[in-house]
Amino acid sequence: MSTSSIDTTATAEKATDGRTIDADTLRLWLADGAELAVVDIRPSDEVGYASPLFATNIPADRLETEIDRFVPGAVVRTVLVDGGDGVAQSLADRLADAGRTEVHVLAGGIPEWTRRGTDGLPTFDVPGKDFSLAIRDERDTPVVTAAELKALKDQGADVVVIDTRTLPEFAAGHVPGAVGVPGAELLLRFADVVPSPDTHVVVSCAGLPRAIIGAQTLIDSGVPNKVSYLHDGTRAWKEENLELETGATAVYGPVDEAGRRRAAERVEAIAAHDEFPRIDVATAQAWGADGDRTTYLLDIRTPEEFERGHLPGSITSEGGQLLGVSYRTIAVRGARVVLIDDSTGARAAVVSHWLQRRGFEIAVLLHDFDTAA
Repeated sequence: MSTSSIDTTATAEKATDGRTIDADTLRLWLADGAELAVVDIRPSDEVGYASPLFATNIPADRLETEIDRFVPGAVVRTVLVDGGDGVAQSLADRLADAGRTEVHVLAGGIPEWTRRGTDGLPTFDVPGKDFSLAIRDERDTPVVTAAELKALKDQGADVVVIDTRTLPEFAAGHVPGAVGVPGAELLLRFADVVPSPDTHVVVSCAGLPRAIIGAQTLIDSGVPNKVSYLHDGTRAWKEENLELETGATAVYGPVDEAGRRRAAERVEAIAAHDEFPRIDVATAQAWGADGDRTTYLLDIRTPEEFERGHLPGSITSEGGQLLGVSYRTIAVRGARVVLIDDSTGARAAVVSHWLQRRGFEIAVLLHDFDTAA
């Protein structure tokens, strides 16, 4: 028997306060529909892109200082999951002493949770790749390969590549000549980035999810352009032995009034069959103060806009990232999610359009930040 197994067993035997739960109990909790936060406390480099639980990753050394951001309510059922090393128990004790009375520990941690494999493990959200592939298959989203895109560029075709990742990811490496426009910004920035209806627009990311959703967003919004996604994105470009371009070589600029008008038209198209509560600032703040229900006030504008001014109690959560990896921000399953955007509402339309299909309870708050400032 390994040392970690002995330590884990000992930890479970010593837990007499009822805070340790087994994997079967967690499975029941994941399915009961009540509010629940699952936090993977392993180091971020160990967790990688996604926890097997699609849990929010808050490393143990940051948990006590950051948990209020991710789990706003002190009485929300919260399960800490460690690497099987027993670290979670002492953290649960300290959080309980600080007033978090519903903190629990998964016995055996991730090793126990994945002991029988990871296929079919319950989660509260659909993994971004699985969701995007389902959308692709449902809508038959058009696609081009890296080789086909290279041929188009070599032929001098009227084609523009839009990279929908965050700007730091874009700067680290992108298809040469691409323009960086994070996914939630597509409708707001499209008219400025693609002024001609004759341009073939190819949407890219590092792989598939954000490219597929980005392309389908533009199609659903009724842009007149031919739109495709780049199969496997920058990964496929490199596999063709083609070099990536680095740096913030071409990114979106300020939106002019004409661009906002065009964005508003696209919002009407993509949101034609969507219905979400529209709330005001007072309602949002009342919800945020409600101790009986968790509400996330997520400002989905760019981080720079958030820094210039935002509503009290809101947190920055760039919309494109929220679409791809929602569990990194929304730790509490069953929570209300308020999407905060400017008065144009283009980003809220995009994010709500897709998140509601993944089971989130969404409300939208549009605010004139310029006037307020």
